[in-house]
Amino acid sequence: MTNIRNHPIAALGVLALGLFMTLLDLTIVNIAIPSILDGLHASLDQVLWVLNAYSLLYAVLLITSARLGDIYGPRNVFAAGIVIFTVASGLSALAQDPTQLIVARALQGLGAAVIAPQGLPLMLTLFPADRRGGVFAIYGTVAGLAVIAGPTVGGVLVSHFGWRSIFTVNLPIGVIVLALAMLVIPDLRPGRRHRLDFAGVGLATAGLLGVIYGLIEGQRYDWGVVTGIITIPEIIGAGVLLLAAFLYYQARRQDAEPLLNFAVFKDRNFALATLVMAAMGFAILGLYLPLTIYLQSVLGLSAIDAGLTVAIQPFTTMLTSGVAAGLSQRINGKYLLVPGLLALAAGSGYIDWAAHASSGRWDFVPGLVVSGLGMGFIWTPIFSLATRDIPAHLGGVASGVVNTIQELGGVLASAIVGAFLQNRLALALHDQAAAASGQLPEQYRASFVAGFSHAAHSGFEVGAGQSGVSLQLPAQVQALAHYVFTHAFVDAMHPTLVLPIVVLIAAAVAAGFMRAHPRVQVLVDEEEAAVA
Repeated sequence: MTNIRNHPIAALGVLALGLFMTLLDLTIVNIAIPSILDGLHASLDQVLWVLNAYSLLYAVLLITSARLGDIYGPRNVFAAGIVIFTVASGLSALAQDPTQLIVARALQGLGAAVIAPQGLPLMLTLFPADRRGGVFAIYGTVAGLAVIAGPTVGGVLVSHFGWRSIFTVNLPIGVIVLALAMLVIPDLRPGRRHRLDFAGVGLATAGLLGVIYGLIEGQRYDWGVVTGIITIPEIIGAGVLLLAAFLYYQARRQDAEPLLNFAVFKDRNFALATLVMAAMGFAILGLYLPLTIYLQSVLGLSAIDAGLTVAIQPFTTMLTSGVAAGLSQRINGKYLLVPGLLALAAGSGYIDWAAHASSGRWDFVPGLVVSGLGMGFIWTPIFSLATRDIPAHLGGVASGVVNTIQELGGVLASAIVGAFLQNRLALALHDQAAAASGQLPEQYRASFVAGFSHAAHSGFEVGAGQSGVSLQLPAQVQALAHYVFTHAFVDAMHPTLVLPIVVLIAAAVAAGFMRAHPRVQVLVDEEEAAVA
């Protein structure tokens, strides 16, 4: 056992398996969204909370759990996260309504937040800087496998065993990861005692909750009154003020164990890498949220067919991440990262261009391949550049920051893209219904248009093969209702996908300012001396 625990590759394998479990669950849930919507009779705004309950808890608690790793040891905190995540998976499988599923998914997000930041400090300790490129390539390959397995395995499970099986599959994986974690991961402890900044946790949690809740629920309340005198803009504004108070409070506590240590941001590459990670979080979810609904609700693909279609992208990423790792040993990662971001933007643009109500599933292959190629040249360089000059004792803070920023980008994408998609869909449904109503007898026209307008306002159900049944229209107009929905969704999807593309281009510009050559920072020397 001692020899196993002293073997870095064994520890890396277990950490990667834990990463695989959390990513597998996330991608499985994405492909199962239409089936969950149908099974629980949920609306679009509710399914956004199924996604964001996970993402919000994850984003809020990453820095906190990184500090817990400093206090109790990353191995022990990692194991605790596995337990939480596995139990939450079981509860998700037992959910009987959207609210229960949202609560269970929030608990899953808590478990994932506890798991995620523990890997980086261990890797910074166990592997020298010149071997970290290969380590992150392994992480990228595992992530690619999880993203491929999610849609394909998820499609098989949903098609044959129902959507609940996508959560029960985590139970045996969780038990195996927990046993291996206690067996092979070394119990590394910090050289000094750390304290948890409870006030900082409270401010960050409340601030993020206000901003994200307001963005997600804004469309449903017409960006106006929620209850009494409380409005959506007031909720968002309060969240922004609380986040500003959090940053001010952290600035005052830099010499007294802050939750967020500003020292990591003094390295230019790390600071810019956090912006790129936020953009990636935004772009990936901003692309997949509309695309997943489109493939099943507009094109009418089954869950497994939609999964196999989307899997082209991560499969390409997995194949190219190893190439990127080899190249990063010869040239600076900056010159891989910028083209990778632009390729991802170009591939996403092609997908947006190719999306029509009458498109075929294979029409998107060129865009999926190009965007997957771009991703393969992003993940390995970005982590190598971000951690190159970060000392090991700041690994926990750095990991918490990187993961938090990336997930926050995803949360903002789900909120902003989701709200924008709902807004554009509401307008497009009215316009398409009004145009199509001319084909109906006079007595049906007003109710036809009003039915779509009401559905868009109250939360349109977008289950697989949407045909307008939820509008309770006479049987003879179902085909026309289906036409209205599919064309309206495409009309709403086109401008929505422009958002992640613009964010990716901005990230490529920011990445261009990264330092092209390694340098030894005074900050690193000072921090190492302080620890010694």
